[in-house]
Amino acid sequence: MKILLLNSPFKTEYGRFSRNSRSPAVTKSGTLYYPIWLASVAGVLEKAGHDVLFIDACADKYTREQTYELVRPFNPSLIILDTSTPSIYNDVEIGAELKEFLPASIVVLMGTHPTAMPEETLAINPRIDVVIRGEADMTALEIATFFERETTSVARGKLNEINGISFIDKNRVVHTPERERIKDLDSLPFLSQIYRKHLNYRSYFFSAAEHPMIMLMTSRGCPAKCNFCVYPQTVHKHQYVYRSVVNIIEEMKYIAEAFPDVYSVGFEDDTFTFNKKRLQEFCTALVDAGLHKRFRWWVNARVNTLDSDMMKMMKKAGCRLLIPGFESSNQEILDNIGKGTKVEDALVFMENARKAGLLVHGCFMVGNQGETRKTMENTLRFALKLNPDTAQFFPMIPYPGTKAYEWALKNNYLRFSSFSDWLTNEGLHNTILNPGMLTSEDLVRFCNYARRRYYLRTSYILRKAIQSLSSFSEMKRNFRAFRSIISFLVKNK
Repeated sequence: MKILLLNSPFKTEYGRFSRNSRSPAVTKSGTLYYPIWLASVAGVLEKAGHDVLFIDACADKYTREQTYELVRPFNPSLIILDTSTPSIYNDVEIGAELKEFLPASIVVLMGTHPTAMPEETLAINPRIDVVIRGEADMTALEIATFFERETTSVARGKLNEINGISFIDKNRVVHTPERERIKDLDSLPFLSQIYRKHLNYRSYFFSAAEHPMIMLMTSRGCPAKCNFCVYPQTVHKHQYVYRSVVNIIEEMKYIAEAFPDVYSVGFEDDTFTFNKKRLQEFCTALVDAGLHKRFRWWVNARVNTLDSDMMKMMKKAGCRLLIPGFESSNQEILDNIGKGTKVEDALVFMENARKAGLLVHGCFMVGNQGETRKTMENTLRFALKLNPDTAQFFPMIPYPGTKAYEWALKNNYLRFSSFSDWLTNEGLHNTILNPGMLTSEDLVRFCNYARRRYYLRTSYILRKAIQSLSSFSEMKRNFRAFRSIISFLVKNK
């Protein structure tokens, strides 16, 4: 069966929309995530023998017309689009337009937004045939198998046989039972193999990492209960499943051979550091395989899951960067959002990271329950005190399907006319949250201010200059990130 997997074009006139980021947007730093979840689906479908055309229109900055010109000669029978809250109307419209000139095709949407709001998604346009709720890999395969068999009609009633989908049958929305989570992640094809076959890996960029880079997933789900994090709450339901160390090492060996110019690998697990025993086994296996000399890798980490000895072990195994969510300097706010960490944990984390020689990309967020102008200023001072290598300042963006969204909705803190309001006209991060005495404009304005305060310090610029002189790869990374963000720092002065 011919199947199109499409990361559809959106805001291409302003930059490259990073749909798979935790907060999808055209980022100020130029960061562009790999289409990880579509790539996983592509691997499963190809393994089953299907003919797949995988287009990342965001990475290649294709317009709609350019995208359609690529799709027409392929003439797919099944079209699967990944989507997100801020791009939902755009993605549905593209799906409908594809259906218009390929009327025999079946159009399917996947992602966090249709998982959280399947009925609302189907109501946008009747040309959308099916939405996938939750993990898409095996559901997409069953959909392909079903429609390959149903050659004479859509036979929607029989779609009830497929778990984890929603569709319209006889003017009513049908939700089939939830699909059981994938337990054996080792059975899935390597993401890096899909990247190599279908994508230009040099298009993807993360401002805190060296370029070019590869992004992998070694687990799905997260045991933490942060109220704002969208994938664990919508797609993975906080169920934590992970790949074996042997399987990860095999993919690292593949990357070493298939991508000779890639030295930077990011593990985009929501939290890579939860299982200490597995982390120790991974570090030991990297060293034993000699891969610690080949790769400089990074992980998302929690400030209360790594001690000094573990950080030193990670550094020895080639780790370069840790990405923790510090979020706030106020303990009440951390408790309100279910972070499960203490303010003092952040101080210890930074001290241990410096001793181990690890870089830190710190994440800070304002606008959560209990936020005031004073707590925002305190968080900025805290960020300056922690002084990580790089930092991001975000307004809290409540996505459908999260407890943060429910909290904001319940308290009448949301002000929006459509889901397009989750971004600015230029595709930049925005927030529709107006918590208490603060407005959404206050939150966005403060983040712009905090970003300038952080990055335009003389001491920070000097540190970056010294870092750049010490390493050519760091120089390239710093130059590209600075070139991307400087216009926003100046523009929002």
